[in-house]
Amino acid sequence: MMKRFFVAPAASSLSRPRRNKWPGVADGRRRVGTVLAAVALLVLSMGSGLRVADAATPTFKRYVALGDSFAAGPLISPVDTSNVACTRSKANYANDQAATLDGVTLVDVTCSGATTDNLTGPQAATPPQFDALTADTDLVTVTIGGNDAGLINIAIGCFNVSRFGQSCKSRMTAGGVDQLAAAVDGAIPKVGNALAEIRRRSPQARVMVTGYGTYLQPGGCYSANAPVLAVDADYVQSGVNRLNAGIRAQANLHGATYVDLAGPGVGHDVCAPANRRWIEGVLARQAAPLHPNAAGMAAFSRLIGAQL
Repeated sequence: MMKRFFVAPAASSLSRPRRNKWPGVADGRRRVGTVLAAVALLVLSMGSGLRVADAATPTFKRYVALGDSFAAGPLISPVDTSNVACTRSKANYANDQAATLDGVTLVDVTCSGATTDNLTGPQAATPPQFDALTADTDLVTVTIGGNDAGLINIAIGCFNVSRFGQSCKSRMTAGGVDQLAAAVDGAIPKVGNALAEIRRRSPQARVMVTGYGTYLQPGGCYSANAPVLAVDADYVQSGVNRLNAGIRAQANLHGATYVDLAGPGVGHDVCAPANRRWIEGVLARQAAPLHPNAAGMAAFSRLIGAQL
């Protein structure tokens, strides 16, 4: 019987790698696979980053709120009874903002009627607001300068019992001197000095400086709620806008963040329907006259939060 023999292939043929019929295709596939994997990883990381950024909440430990009645929120319920003289609200923008920040301690020393002098000096029996600032304060909001310029008194002086009464603009610009512009220009350097002192006392703080809102739409809306002639409505609002521009410039100069309340406030002035109004008129029901109401404070808090 014939024996069958198995002849093994030469060792060299076993160790020799199998040659691709199309040289370069395998390498190309590997390169394409590597690129696709890299692109996928990049897309995933970008998506993850966007989700994290959207969900991120700033972390602050000590938040000090400074300012006048526009920040304090007089007659907005509930009232802060810790200092009745300041007619401060527990629903002002500082309290609203603090509620969105985990673990923050709010020190709200805003006070109705405050000027820049009351930041460094007492206001009646109320200590200087700057006493609340500390080296470890890491967030500060401030609204100041309106009372230094006398804006509320000027606005009240422009109230007119008749549509045919004398314009306050003609009175305040008589002789070629614009008294409103002069008052505003005199207040702006004081705001700058205040911001410099905030930075000195709390050098690590994020400082948010708000302007003032839109009080009157162009031409006003002469009524019992806004008894101001059209020409005077534009004149008063121009003074607010001038002050806002000066506050913005000082914020930029002193490394603070300016928060515009006037631009977003268009359509929410005293002429707006009650359910869209952020600032109350003369016949105020939800806050002090010519001051923000609760809806306005909530809107201002959102605007501040967006900048944070």
